Order: sequence, then C-alpha cells, then structure tokens
Amino acid sequence: MKFTENRRSFLSFALAASLSLGLAGPALAKETVKVGFIGPLSGGVSNMGLGGRNSAALAVALRNQDPNAKYEYELEPLDDECKPNVGVQVATKLATNRKVVGAVTHYCSAVAMGTVDIYHKFNLPVIVWGAVLPDITYGNDYAEVHRVNGTMINQNETAAKFMTEQGYKTWAIIHDTTDYGKGHNKYFSQFLTERGGEILGTFGVTSDQQDFTAELTKIKELNPDVVYFGGLTPIAVRIRQQMDKLGIEAQFQGVSGIKSDAYFAGLSGDLAEGTVTFLEGAPAEKLPGGEYFMAEYEKAGYGEDFEAYGPFAFAAMSLLLDGIEEVGPDRKALTAYLADVNEHNSITGSVSFDDHGQNTVALITTYVAQDGQWVVWEDSEYADGTRKLTGK
Repeated sequence: MKFTENRRSFLSFALAASLSLGLAGPALAKETVKVGFIGPLSGGVSNMGLGGRNSAALAVALRNQDPNAKYEYELEPLDDECKPNVGVQVATKLATNRKVVGAVTHYCSAVAMGTVDIYHKFNLPVIVWGAVLPDITYGNDYAEVHRVNGTMINQNETAAKFMTEQGYKTWAIIHDTTDYGKGHNKYFSQFLTERGGEILGTFGVTSDQQDFTAELTKIKELNPDVVYFGGLTPIAVRIRQQMDKLGIEAQFQGVSGIKSDAYFAGLSGDLAEGTVTFLEGAPAEKLPGGEYFMAEYEKAGYGEDFEAYGPFAFAAMSLLLDGIEEVGPDRKALTAYLADVNEHNSITGSVSFDDHGQNTVALITTYVAQDGQWVVWEDSEYADGTRKLTGK
C-alpha cells in the first residue's frame, strides 16, 4: 500500500488546510488535547533532540491545520538532557499530568531504559523516536511502550557484513559504558566474529571522558585495520581528534549515534573524511513521504536541521495523533489502538508493531563522510572507486 493511498495521508493535510481558508461560517471550538515530546534539548547531543522536537511539532502543527481533525493539539516538549536521572524526572512530570494523553519519547537509550517503568506505572502510551537499545521494547512486556525506529541489532549486523566485505580483518572497539554503548559492543562483536573478523582489544570509556590517550596508545600498539566506536557524537569527535594526534592510521567506523551534522562541526580539516556509519531506514529524501516532510520542515522555518531521526519523530507523533483521532483522548484506549497497529502508512514507510511494540525496520543504510556531509554509500565516490577508505 503506497503512502499516497492512505486516507490520512499527510499530503492531504496541506491541501485540506488551504481549501479550508475559503470556507466561511462559524465553527465550534475543538477540544484541546495535550501530547508530549521528550528528548535532549540541551547538552552534547541537543542537535538531535531539537531536530526531533521540531519534527514532532511539525506533525502537530499540520494536524491542527486539518479542518477534519476532531481535536486541537497542544505539544509539551521536555528536555531529558540525555541523562537518565533527568529523564526520570521529566518522564514522571509528563506521565503524572493526566491532561497528557500520549507522548513521543527519547533519543538516548540509557534515558529510555530508565523511564519505561514510569510510563507503564502511569499508563502513559509512548512511542520512542530514536533510542535503539533492543531492551527498551524487548526487555519488558509493557503495553504502553512502542518504537517506530529500528534497533541496534540489525544495524550492527549490517555493519559487520559491510565492513568485512570491504576486506577489513582486525578491529579495536571503543564504546561508552552506558547501556547504549555496551549494547553496540555486544551486537557488533557477535556479528563480526561470526563473519570471521578479529577483535584485538575492547575498551570501555565513560560518557563524559575527555582524554583517551591511555586507550588509544594501546590501540596504536595493536595496529588494527579499523577502530569501531559505539557511542554518541561528542565522544566520537574527541576520539577521532586524538587518533590523529597519536598517528593512528586506521579506518574509523561509528554507529548511528554519530550520524549528525555536529560530527563535521567538531572536526577540522579532513579528519571526518571517510568515516562510515549505519542508520535504520532510508535517508529522508528517499523515504516514501520524505520530499513532503522536507518541504514542510523548510517551510516551517525551524532554526535547526531535522537530523537523522527527525523523520521518525514526525512519524511517531503523526501515528499518535491518528490514534487519538480514532479512539479519543483516553490513555488506555490509545494503548489498545497502538497494540493493533499493522501496516500503518507513515512518511518513513509502513509501521507494524509486534507483540512488544517494536516496529520492524528491515532497511539499514550505510553512510560515508564525504566533503563534510553524510553520503549514502552507493551514491558516494568511495563506492565507485574514485576515493578509497583508509587501508584500501
């Protein structure tokens, strides 16, 4: 079923809104329904949170322009700072506010893991828009918790396959010691060894660590083909800078947590060039509703880019609003509605939740840093042989 065939197609929103301008006559005021958004709106990965918030806000704004919408929606965005303790506080604030019917929540996996119990306790249906740790959905049986984006399992399976097919043999792994970093290390190590890759050393680092001299000195002695990093952009930038200072000439490979424009902003010269990373779904411009989403986002005039997971935040909020339109502003009814979501059209593609509320996102896209931007591997000069990855 194509995106354009959906009776709730987002392409119809703008048309319906414009047509409504020509209609005259009084209209009854709609009931206002409050929905929430939680993400890192400050701190080292705030660019991701702001892109997610803007994307969710865009979905709300477009729904409010739809004359056929039953309700007027109000968004309450909250900042979890990508810190579990702060996430618990703001999740509790949102969940205990009975006026909030549902929410789109979390980019950071450690925060998402720390809040699932709260959403279950207060019966608040949520849809995760960016966090990728499998246990967020699969580590519990909470009917309230759902996720539109994929998990790090498929991401790391694709990463191991791609990198070994490039001919690389040996790796050193650095990961942050949050659940997010440890999860990436677990799954990449598993899939890599299954494909014959050799891990020469594994190093855990704290999420606020500044100096990696000790770890990188040992890695230099190991002389791996690839340095794999499992963590978020701020640490990736520091590690890449310090690799250069120590003269480590290995291919740098990251996870979805580094696919951010901030990666390029933090690195001078050509240090970012050739970095590879992997992300669930297709790039925004290749999504079923990507062109529409990008055009509406630009039209809205947000000051920040929607970043890698913005389309998922938009899709999650749109699905949440579809549910409220269908069953009304009732938490339990909305939870039941989400449990039955199957082949629901969205800008990111069809959404179907399994019995743990997890959407299956089969496609994983490989990206390479080329001239200061993330380029889909197949579209890059690395793929056609014009440029070479490190050691190739």
